[in-house]
Amino acid sequence: MKKLFLIPVVILISFFSMELQAKNLWAFLTYGTFNSPEGPFVETYLSVAGNSVKFVKKENGKFQATVNILMTFKLNTEIKAFKKYELFSPEIEDTTKNDFYFVDQQRFSLSNGTYDFEIQLSDKNNSAQPFPYNQNILVDFSQDKPAFSDIELVKSFTKTTNLTELSKSGYDLIPYTYTFYPQTESKLAFYVELYNMERVIGKDQKFILSWYIESFESNIRLHEYVKVKKEVTKEVNVLLSEISIDNLASGNYNLVLEARNQLNELITSKKLFFQRMNPKAQIMLSDIQSTDIANTFAEKISNTDTLKEFINCTYPIATGFEKSFIRSTLKTSDLKTRQQFFYSFWASRDMNDPEKAWKYYKDQVYKVQVNFGTPVKKGYQTDRGRVYLEYGPPNTRSTMYNEPSNYPYEIWQYYTLNNSQRNKKFVFYSPDMVTSDFFLLHSDAIGEVYNPRWKIDLRGRIYSTGDLQDTQVIKAWGDFEQDYWDLPN
Repeated sequence: MKKLFLIPVVILISFFSMELQAKNLWAFLTYGTFNSPEGPFVETYLSVAGNSVKFVKKENGKFQATVNILMTFKLNTEIKAFKKYELFSPEIEDTTKNDFYFVDQQRFSLSNGTYDFEIQLSDKNNSAQPFPYNQNILVDFSQDKPAFSDIELVKSFTKTTNLTELSKSGYDLIPYTYTFYPQTESKLAFYVELYNMERVIGKDQKFILSWYIESFESNIRLHEYVKVKKEVTKEVNVLLSEISIDNLASGNYNLVLEARNQLNELITSKKLFFQRMNPKAQIMLSDIQSTDIANTFAEKISNTDTLKEFINCTYPIATGFEKSFIRSTLKTSDLKTRQQFFYSFWASRDMNDPEKAWKYYKDQVYKVQVNFGTPVKKGYQTDRGRVYLEYGPPNTRSTMYNEPSNYPYEIWQYYTLNNSQRNKKFVFYSPDMVTSDFFLLHSDAIGEVYNPRWKIDLRGRIYSTGDLQDTQVIKAWGDFEQDYWDLPN
């Protein structure tokens, strides 16, 4: 499952999702790429907020909303597939009871290639003009190499009785069109297909299929969220499963799938980024307090305040549960519990030499304190310090503090991020121009703040607009924010 849209103007991008908002209409669209004997295809999963569209009365006395939709796939400017249609909401009797989403799914047969996908949505009963959104979609399936399809997040599923557009592999799948899981969601369900295992390890051969949740920031596998099963190769291996996330702490995560042969060698894998908000998650102190710290570096840190500060500075790279401990349990914990937490924190990152890992990180904390600390914040508490500690030093750092129309700002560029993202950038700015603190304004990196209006906000001291669709500013003499974004130096 990829890229979710909310129409216009705020587009929030995280690994497989984007949001679109158009005038008063709010909709969410994800997509997934799959393969079949007939060739590859793309599925789109759209949900529209009922309280964002206008309902009109029908002849039967009930009310219904209608959304006009146009989807187009272009390859090298040539239209390869398109569909123009109307999406109808369920009929309702009371227009005040419209707090629901209605769902649509479409399928497009497409050959391998990188497509320019455009979607236009508009409320048929509203005079607002449709606003287009574009996204590149890659379709790339080999005929002889094992590969997973995209991961389709699922709200619910039932066995198929009558084939519909929601039917797949014997089940009717209601798509979950977000990569954000609030506290109200207790399960993460998903559907995925695995291709070409027969061609690599043979027909009817056993292999290992595993799926688990890992921390996005550190790629640490969360052992309580690991599932493994033995599979037999088929033309297409299908997995429909769910993971309880009732006690998964707030944070950024990856859902990871792996296929391994009987020697435990990795054949292929797939990741999907998602976010969790769950203030009620409980930390299992018993797990921390069972950690043996005898004769370790952590046991030698005997000053409780010093240890508390050491733990606090790890927050930028901590997992969701670790952050929860730091926020809620650290203040009331005793010295030994802090020592045990600190040791387990670094042992999970380097089992062979956790002390070395800590000393290296401690040096980085010192660097961000010197470079980014302010009179009211320690370096690791600032946005620049957090990004530096989480991702390392940027490959390029452009600093512009005296442009005529813009607040002071910096643009950081990373050639590679987390060994998977390429050419990612971060925009920091200082709107108060007093504390020398720079806040993260915009980034195109997964899981970070995405703000298409960043140039408007950067020029906020002399320019403002109430139009949420407005994302551009007029080129001003002496201001080079777009130039530095396109080509940092």
